[in-house]
Amino acid sequence: MAAEGGGKEMNEIKTQFTTREGLYKLLPHSEYSRPNRVPFNSQGSNPVRVSFVNLNDQSGNGDRLCFNVGRELYFYIYKGVRKAADLSKPIDKRIYKGTQPTCHDFNHLTATAESVSLLVGFSAGQVQLIDPIKKETSKLFNEERLIDKSRVTCVKWVPGSESLFLVAHSSGNMYLYNVEHTCGTTAPHYQLLKQGESFAVHTCKSKSTRNPLLKWTVGEGALNEFAFSPDGKFLACVSQDGFLRVFNFDSVELHGTMKSYFGGLLCVCWSPDGKYIVTGGEDDLVTVWSFVDCRVIARGHGHKSWVSVVAFDHYTTSVEESDPMEFSGSDEDFQDLLHFGRDRANSTQSRLSKRNSTDSRPVSVTYRFGSVGQDTQLCLWDLTEDILFPHQPLSRARTHTNVMNATSPPAGSNGNSVTTPGNSVPPPLPRSNSLPHSAVSNTGSKSSVMDGAIASGVSKFATLSLHDRKERHHEKDHKRNHSMGHISSKSSDKLNLVTKTKTDPAKTLGTPLCPRMEDVPLLEPLICKKIAHERLTVLIFLEDCIVTACQEGFICTWGRPGKVGLLSPPSQASPPGATVV
Repeated sequence: MAAEGGGKEMNEIKTQFTTREGLYKLLPHSEYSRPNRVPFNSQGSNPVRVSFVNLNDQSGNGDRLCFNVGRELYFYIYKGVRKAADLSKPIDKRIYKGTQPTCHDFNHLTATAESVSLLVGFSAGQVQLIDPIKKETSKLFNEERLIDKSRVTCVKWVPGSESLFLVAHSSGNMYLYNVEHTCGTTAPHYQLLKQGESFAVHTCKSKSTRNPLLKWTVGEGALNEFAFSPDGKFLACVSQDGFLRVFNFDSVELHGTMKSYFGGLLCVCWSPDGKYIVTGGEDDLVTVWSFVDCRVIARGHGHKSWVSVVAFDHYTTSVEESDPMEFSGSDEDFQDLLHFGRDRANSTQSRLSKRNSTDSRPVSVTYRFGSVGQDTQLCLWDLTEDILFPHQPLSRARTHTNVMNATSPPAGSNGNSVTTPGNSVPPPLPRSNSLPHSAVSNTGSKSSVMDGAIASGVSKFATLSLHDRKERHHEKDHKRNHSMGHISSKSSDKLNLVTKTKTDPAKTLGTPLCPRMEDVPLLEPLICKKIAHERLTVLIFLEDCIVTACQEGFICTWGRPGKVGLLSPPSQASPPGATVV
């Protein structure tokens, strides 16, 4: 490999790059892969994915790493920039027959040094709940493929819940499960709960409570990925039909939509404060969408092929406060800007929320996000005040109200007033590419909300206080199967009835749904570097490093500036036996 600065070829793979913070360096000894380190033949296989969890053990080395390669699933202690990877000692390894793992997610709420709950989705449609520490396989959902026969594209625990999880399929359907319930021995029957433009939500009709609790039918074609807002109240979905759809998860209401420039949307993420959503897809672009204004505010062009992952860097997103006449901050402010760490990341949300306060001091914010694509390139982007508020001087940039939309609801919104997700007290950030989970005290909230939506209609829950929700937590399992009086008894015959308005791309182009390229700012990437031989499938920002992975099955660690120490070599040992499932 040649380091940046050699200038020999445009196609050489980079092992370091520089941004305003300093030098990021690839750490070869911190590379994770299959124990034999042989590149995986990725033809026809599902994308390599990586999940992180921190067990908060006493050793100070509580990070755990899970990744899938072909038919195999690995679970390692992740030593990051501190110590070299020891591939001979996976905590757990599983090899699957007849199906391949496609995605996975840890429950950060319940993880301990003795036990961790890991959901794994598969190419044949099943979802498995395993404990790789205890080496247990506790449950298999959709085992007979009676719920959905298509590939699982995304699986995530519902934020703040110990038992609820959401699963998306390439069929375009999403399902809400409870780990405590079974799936039944016959295909489920559904009744309509809520229907809107290009989506419908059904409840499961049965005498006893069973999975799935809800079935979402969203758009046309595969539902490629979804992401919960930082506060867990909203759900952003991207589909093969090229649409971003943002829902209020509790009330099952569509908040807003956006259309790609062309082709399907493949990935989505939220800013730390929940004000912006970034998507990537088959148009080779990254698109920034304002949650408050429900409109595209910028696009970024740097990739030469499909964008496979987008993610915000919570540790580099910065907020600067200065006097109106100051040209730059003090040395302390500058050092603070360069500081990376958990305290910095946890304070980012609270500092971002100060932008909307009545303080007379101007506040400047820079959001950092990254993207990787099938062109094997990593791009880093800065979203700055001049893009977010192009018509306002810096001293007035605190207000997030868009003057153009002050008198009428934005396109794609329901016209109601909107509270930006993420303005509450921020929870600790999990070291994962999933979004921050809610505090433990809200464990029962999500369960009771979804239960109540099924039992008595969603509108009733708009006025529930937190006290009411907590009291309803203990009766959560008793009301899911109640019928809803306003639903026709024949609604089960309309399972696939979604308002399918076939969108003509030529008609959406030039509208707020999909503005023309010249109508919105075009971002230039801070850096755009080729870092792998095969297409990139993972991008995760951690406290002291950036983690990427490619389809060959190599998980790479890039040390942040000032975070790279001397790595001690791993001890050698014979690899343990693998579990064949």
